[in-house]
Amino acid sequence: MAMALRCFRHLPPLLHRSAFAVTRGLPRAPAGCPALLLGGCRHCDHQLLLTRQLATKKAKGKGQSQAKVNISAALVEDIINLEETSEDMQAVVEALKEDFNRNLSVRTSPGALDQIIVMTKDGKFPLNQLGQISQKSPQLLVVNMTNFPESTAAAMKAIRESGMNLNPEVDGTIIRVPVPKVTREHRESLAKLAKQSTNKSKEALRKVRSKSINQVKKSKSKVSEDTIWLLEKQIQQMAESAAAEMDKLLAAKTKELLG
Repeated sequence: MAMALRCFRHLPPLLHRSAFAVTRGLPRAPAGCPALLLGGCRHCDHQLLLTRQLATKKAKGKGQSQAKVNISAALVEDIINLEETSEDMQAVVEALKEDFNRNLSVRTSPGALDQIIVMTKDGKFPLNQLGQISQKSPQLLVVNMTNFPESTAAAMKAIRESGMNLNPEVDGTIIRVPVPKVTREHRESLAKLAKQSTNKSKEALRKVRSKSINQVKKSKSKVSEDTIWLLEKQIQQMAESAAAEMDKLLAAKTKELLG
């Protein structure tokens, strides 16, 4: 019993020295190391623990996401322009928003036809540059192709294939475009078009992400693997954020269309 008590008295100092040795033993990150993007270095335990935490640690609550990466764009400008990547992704989101506002409305207005692209023998032109668009009644739009009569057939085709569920009729150089009645079937058709447009935009977003990640991978011989990994994760998170914004736009537009 006395022997056990003597051993127990020596235990706290031993534990203290052990912990101190471990703390003192951690190497410091070398100055200028690219992996200092997140406050650590690939060649030290600090960065090893950080990388492992980011890669494997998940939030305890159900449905919560992994820890986010936030890299300073200035520190990696020689590898990739993160601001430009963000702008490219946001441009895809804005294009979807514009498509929703211009082409997916329960009520079709003359402005909805303005930017329909017409393929002519001289190239591509917006419909409003080839014909005069007006609204004769709530249920009828008219396109006067008198100035470019040779493009009437091409304009007809462009309107029909615009994805706006329009069935134009031609009378010489006059194109009459009946406006669909606001039926439940029409609303559901527009909602399907909104979903299709969102899927196309997400595909464009994936192309931007893949292009950026491929650019990062080209620098593998110049920077650490951890830096490459962190950049890829940052780009992925940017893409996920843009995709989430698209989903919100789709949800709002679907609610609007279905009433």
